[in-house]
Amino acid sequence: MKIITVDNHSNLPKYKQIVHSIEAAISENRLKKNDKLPSVNKVSLEFSISRDTVLLAYDELKKRGIIYAILGKGYYVKSVEFSFEQRIFLLFDELNIFKEDIYNSFLEKMNNTAQVDIFFHHFNIEMFKKLINESNGNYSKYIIMPTNLVGTASLIKTLPKQDVYILDQTNSDLKDYPSIHQNFVKDIYEALLNGKHLIDKYQKLILIFPGFREPLGMKIGFEKFCNDYHLNHEVINQFKERELQRGEIYVIPDDRDLVKVIEESKTQNLKLGLDFGIISYNETPLKKVVENGITTISTDFNEMGKQLAAMILENKKVQIENKNSLIIRNSL
Repeated sequence: MKIITVDNHSNLPKYKQIVHSIEAAISENRLKKNDKLPSVNKVSLEFSISRDTVLLAYDELKKRGIIYAILGKGYYVKSVEFSFEQRIFLLFDELNIFKEDIYNSFLEKMNNTAQVDIFFHHFNIEMFKKLINESNGNYSKYIIMPTNLVGTASLIKTLPKQDVYILDQTNSDLKDYPSIHQNFVKDIYEALLNGKHLIDKYQKLILIFPGFREPLGMKIGFEKFCNDYHLNHEVINQFKERELQRGEIYVIPDDRDLVKVIEESKTQNLKLGLDFGIISYNETPLKKVVENGITTISTDFNEMGKQLAAMILENKKVQIENKNSLIIRNSL
């Protein structure tokens, strides 16, 4: 039973003909799951084409999850379902409402033109390494959220460069990769500047910066703003057993710390927006109503997902800084 045909007179590239032949054999049940494909050497000799041409075809099928390889044995059918032309590997740091917004807007814009597999590294470099190694060669596109984990760049560079996109945070080691990202230094600086007329009524700015998940650019931009405008400021790594002082304004990247500060203010009977201030990071619907409104510095996560999908659909290789803004509410 013939599996592969190649027509020398066809305008379709030979590797594409091999791909289409195998797809047709699967759809017609001539190949079933775990069936072995003809070897690269056999196809090369039978049709007088280079091994590279056959490997190109098999690699495309492998990226799309249709076949898999066993070292030293050959290629086998992995899936008989291949309605999607692209398989996308999407690696987030963790699951939260912001990532959910990115994911949903990305899927909506992709409009069922690709299979999207989502994974999470949870800020663990060993998990990051494992997921990258296991996915390498099995997807047509790789979308990576490297965060501030040390050592991610070298792992990302093991993936096919033309298929990689960087999401949310980038750095100098990844400057050659297309990305949709936040400029954390500029964003926090400009946001604080836009709110300076309200910040000036406070005596001290305090950034709660654990430094584990949070982008370093936040701290750099915060300190630059305070130094440029000669403002009394402090960076602390946690809010624990600390009394709030009147005249303080807290910049809070993590919502866990936001809750702690609000709880402490109630214990001390301090009024938010009058006795002390809060600027939170990342907009959520709840922040519109909590304590009559929490001021936030936030990017547009829905737009980030749409822009990312557009880059992939249009095969654009650009670096885009996603828009960021200060949303002023009662807490400031």
